[in-house]
Amino acid sequence: MSSEMKSGITRRGVVGASLIGWAALPAMDAMAATAPGLPPVGKDEIVVTLVGTGSVVPNTQRYGYCTLVQAGGLNLLIDAGRGCAVRLTQAGMPLGHIDAFFLTHFHSDHVIGLPDLWMTGYIHPYFGQRAGIMEVNGPTGTSNLCNSMRAAFSDDIRIREADEKIPDVNTQIKGNEFSKDGVIFEKNGVTVTGFEVNHGPLIKPAVGYRVDYNGLSILCSGDTKFEQNIITHGQGIDLIVHEVATANEKLSPDDQAVMNHHTSPEEAGIIFSGTKPRLAVFSHLVDLMDNQSDAWMVKETLRRVKKNWQGKTIVGDDLTRISVTKAAIKVQKFNEAKGTFA
Repeated sequence: MSSEMKSGITRRGVVGASLIGWAALPAMDAMAATAPGLPPVGKDEIVVTLVGTGSVVPNTQRYGYCTLVQAGGLNLLIDAGRGCAVRLTQAGMPLGHIDAFFLTHFHSDHVIGLPDLWMTGYIHPYFGQRAGIMEVNGPTGTSNLCNSMRAAFSDDIRIREADEKIPDVNTQIKGNEFSKDGVIFEKNGVTVTGFEVNHGPLIKPAVGYRVDYNGLSILCSGDTKFEQNIITHGQGIDLIVHEVATANEKLSPDDQAVMNHHTSPEEAGIIFSGTKPRLAVFSHLVDLMDNQSDAWMVKETLRRVKKNWQGKTIVGDDLTRISVTKAAIKVQKFNEAKGTFA
């Protein structure tokens, strides 16, 4: 089924459901089940999909930061930037099939998509269907965010429970908080460790995550300046997904203020040299290149990181899929025209 057909199903199905009720949805679900989706994940691999690689800047090429990690039969989502629900659906990941959510900090460009994932995830069509409480793991403040969201959208919850017969438990959202470095999640042989990073003196808490499974490991930096704690927690990793800010050599005061909260390509190279991943990946791309093209920013980022790191490095695009096994690391790009990975 083409991506255009799938998009049409989504639009017509939702409109039809609003007019004739959810009882009409099984036929739509059967059609949607044939649509292309994320490839299966083997028992011997961790798969990372860069759902969104952008920053706070509204950008149709790079949606807000969000990273999907699949291992041990689990779908784990780190952060929820702008448009993440759209990108996940585009890739074929039903929002109701995400098993655990993790937040790095509370800047809007990392949480603005969370209400969408939560509420769209519990409605009936194939792109939702989450059963039970949505649990969000994050640093201190996560519970307040989740509780406030449920209060803010109380009318939507009330209406959907009455009109669409959504069970109340499916609309609940719970924050699980941690305040110090250590293991915060364990299931199916998958271990997630949270650790503090430095996003600036006023942006606390801010954390990164390491995921270990079956002798494999990946690390997501979150938003951070150069941070020794990443090197400490990054020993023996196979893959690192790190943020980056690429700027002109002469910085304006505004650009310098941004750089004070982020990692330059040169600094990232030092981190990569200290962790020695099999593959280094840039995501959450902060472009301060005076309106140069995205291609120029990518080229410049890769040129500068080589000053301190000669290992394999890529700049990710939205929906770049990276399979990590002990034998190899495979990178696939998403073909939007076909709706598949290649």
